[in-house]
Amino acid sequence: MGRPQQEPGTAAARDGVPWTHADALVAVAAGVLDAVGNLLFGALDGERGPGLPVLLLALLAALPLLARRSRPVAALAAVLVPSAAADLLGPGTPHFGVVLTVALYSVARVSGPATTAAAALATAVVTVLAQGHFRVPAWDVAVSAPCSALLVAAAGLAVARWQREVAANRQLLADRAVAEERRRIARELHDVVAHHITTMQLMAGGARANLADPEVVREALVTLESSGRLALREMRQLLDVLRAGDEPDAVPPAPQPGADDLPRLLEESRRAGLPADLTVRGEARPLPPALGLTVFRIVQEALTNARKHAGPARATVHLTYRPDLLVLHVRNDGPTPAPAPARPPADRGGHGLIGMRERAALHGGTLTAAPHPDGGFAVHAELPLPTDESADLPAQLPSPSPEPSDLSTQLPSPSGESTIPSTEDLR
Repeated sequence: MGRPQQEPGTAAARDGVPWTHADALVAVAAGVLDAVGNLLFGALDGERGPGLPVLLLALLAALPLLARRSRPVAALAAVLVPSAAADLLGPGTPHFGVVLTVALYSVARVSGPATTAAAALATAVVTVLAQGHFRVPAWDVAVSAPCSALLVAAAGLAVARWQREVAANRQLLADRAVAEERRRIARELHDVVAHHITTMQLMAGGARANLADPEVVREALVTLESSGRLALREMRQLLDVLRAGDEPDAVPPAPQPGADDLPRLLEESRRAGLPADLTVRGEARPLPPALGLTVFRIVQEALTNARKHAGPARATVHLTYRPDLLVLHVRNDGPTPAPAPARPPADRGGHGLIGMRERAALHGGTLTAAPHPDGGFAVHAELPLPTDESADLPAQLPSPSPEPSDLSTQLPSPSGESTIPSTEDLR
């Protein structure tokens, strides 16, 4: 049968014990209910009661429930022994105890139909034999135990199937959100790479037309080298997020925003009803286009979420430039959201949070989003900064790349005059 899997959402063992506080509460409650049930059954039969040994066995049978998550089959087997002993010492009143119900249900939740059927059959047979005192059982004993075991096993299997379907749907939605975000990132990186390739083409043409002027040629080649290095980096990132089946844009895309557009973004947030302030620490410097776009999108998504969920609040954006790291911290001071129940990792956070994490991971960075200890909600991202001179290129993307006919007007003229465009001209 193999080792059963743990129930979905099972918390890790704490304080060195293989069970949780919830397991302990379930075990205590089940044992107490079974003991009270034995007392009531004895009173209804007009007898003095089940006696102290029966009550102790009923409580003892609940102890294996502490391992019902990690070892459900072994826990059921351990429950059956004291339960059968209590039935043998009791009056033989037909019943199906709470402890047996919890143990069998736990097996059905994490096991397949074959294992569950074997466990239900063993539980029914042992219960019938014990309550019949190993004689031919009465009809009520012969019917109640198998029917109870069947109902409990069917309920456990149904709940397990429903939870698997819910988990599969959550995973499907998360995968779809990640795929859509990667396709969007791929389109944006395509614009970045197209810009740098255009720059390289123009610089190379200008250098060819000015071979007689070493200084002009040298400046063109330096720009060409820097553009090529940055384009290569962006192309590597593009290969990681290539998408298939994208339809071309109906209209040419607008220039992509970057870190320099954050003041405009915060002004739009203020006009939309969310006051926001920007603080820049450290020496600000130009960012590679894809990294600047990532910073802009993370702040944009964080402010959008604040407007949707924080209510009347104020947002602060802190951008810190370190020698090799860019730290971005966005926080709102709205009411702290209520803690959500435990969910699979794929379902933690909305699709917007998934997209922000994807963007940060694309640059080798990290992003966390969680309630702030002082109230509100905070998004914290750390993005590595490039260290070579390619980071000195302008951080903002230009307008869409010119068509081939436009390129011909910028290439060297037949007279040999220098027509090398500067980087500023390309913006």
